[in-house]
Amino acid sequence: MNENKALAEHALKEIQQLYRIERMADERNLPFEERAKLREELAAPIMKSLEAWMERTYPKVLPQSLIGEAIGYSYSLWPRMKNYLLDGRLKLDNNMAENAIRPIALSRKNFMFCGNHEAAGNTAIICSLLTSCKEQGVNPREWLIDVIGKMPYYQKPGNDENLKKLLPHYWKNEGN
Repeated sequence: MNENKALAEHALKEIQQLYRIERMADERNLPFEERAKLREELAAPIMKSLEAWMERTYPKVLPQSLIGEAIGYSYSLWPRMKNYLLDGRLKLDNNMAENAIRPIALSRKNFMFCGNHEAAGNTAIICSLLTSCKEQGVNPREWLIDVIGKMPYYQKPGNDENLKKLLPHYWKNEGN
């Protein structure tokens, strides 16, 4: 168990270095291109070292142990993870996405009491649209009032393109 703790601490220290590099880029307010260059210079060697460490360490641990599962999971995602080195727009983690969907995930239990499956689905759609408004900086009340007023004119067969224009990000760009 202590051996696994030491292994986990090693991996966490390496990951913390990656976050320090991201914090450095944030503090310098680097544009995406320069952030990618900084990552190539500082983070790429850490990523390469961590990948080699996983390859050496995994055969030495039990696959069902916590550290074995963590290494197996991480290594399986490693090719996609390395993409963050190439593009300064990509984040090191998915925390923003996780935080954005957390309210809906927490509401799942409440959806059980919506009455029926269709009502639960409709509630999920409404929550998704309102969250989209929030992410786009759109006032949900103004958006709903405008969109509900336009719906009868947009719900004609074959009018899907016009319906897309009512989505919060299009609506915002249309100057509403």
